Amino acid sequence: MSERAVVLLSGGIDSATALAEAAAASHDLYALTFRYGQRHEVEVAAAARLAAAFRVKEHRVLALDPAAFGGSSLTGAGPIPRSPAAGIPSTYVPARNTIFLAYALGWAETLTARHIYLGITAVDYSGYPDCRPEYLEAFRRLAALATREAVEGRPVAIHAPLLRLGKADIIRRGTALGVDYALTHSCYDPDEAGRACGRCDACRHRRRGFTEAEIADPTRYAPAE
Repeated sequence: MSERAVVLLSGGIDSATALAEAAAASHDLYALTFRYGQRHEVEVAAAARLAAAFRVKEHRVLALDPAAFGGSSLTGAGPIPRSPAAGIPSTYVPARNTIFLAYALGWAETLTARHIYLGITAVDYSGYPDCRPEYLEAFRRLAALATREAVEGRPVAIHAPLLRLGKADIIRRGTALGVDYALTHSCYDPDEAGRACGRCDACRHRRRGFTEAEIADPTRYAPAE
């Protein structure tokens, strides 16, 4: 019998590849996506497409109170930056991965799932503090202390298979695993037709990744202004 895995699925390249890694490990897949006041619904739709493509057992989309996430341009607090900035960018959402992982951990306990997968990377991570290896290790320690399953000898393994991969290597790995990246979405600021802006930080990482991987970029970009 296959073990269950909860996968944090945003709809982007990294989470799609993490989903493929979980599928390649022959887990029964349970996907978790969040609405948390994002500027658009395009990435939620992308997550649904990926969940269907990988035939997940259940895909839950949870709505969080947008007021819980102030101070980020992704939730409407200021413009999306169009050029790299020093330090932690305005697109950082306070404590986002901690909150998402906490929900995933709770659902994993309910499902008696033995695994959680997430697509964080410490290479092309835009300076976000909750994408670093030391953050992941700290959350693993928390999970071992804070859950009944772990205390009773059944800890949930938290996997970040892309942690030390750059975008090009992630794309190569996902392509080998059969990911259709045309189903994914990365842009922070798409137009009304859902086309990527091509200029935000996420778009730059995505475009460079496909170029360096020497794989055709299936992204629909809006015409340059």
